[in-house]
Amino acid sequence: MPAAKQPASRKSPASAKPASAPAKPAEPSSKTPLVKAKAVAMPKPDKPAKTKKPKLVRDSFTIPKTEYGMFDELKQRAARLAHPVKKSEVLRAGVKALAAMPDAVFLAALQAVPAIKTGRPAQS
Repeated sequence: MPAAKQPASRKSPASAKPASAPAKPAEPSSKTPLVKAKAVAMPKPDKPAKTKKPKLVRDSFTIPKTEYGMFDELKQRAARLAHPVKKSEVLRAGVKALAAMPDAVFLAALQAVPAIKTGRPAQS
């Protein structure tokens, strides 16, 4: 039995897309001289190791108004010493100072601070 030939499928001329010619690399014109730069091996300066920034934590706390006023006094004192600071920097310096104290002095400093009721102050 002879195999049946299938007719070749024909596309309509409207749907046929012209084949685009492959892109040719741009040739330099004869008017512009071709300049090739030579790679000069320059020693790379040693980069300092990147240090990761510490992760920051936000917190809130209750503090008596008189002690809160000390922040402004300490900020003004630092400004007079030509080192203006923010409230958070004063607080962080205080934490570092407490951490550096011997146990007896640290305990005395803690006992000098009265305990207060935690939470938000009542609305007046």
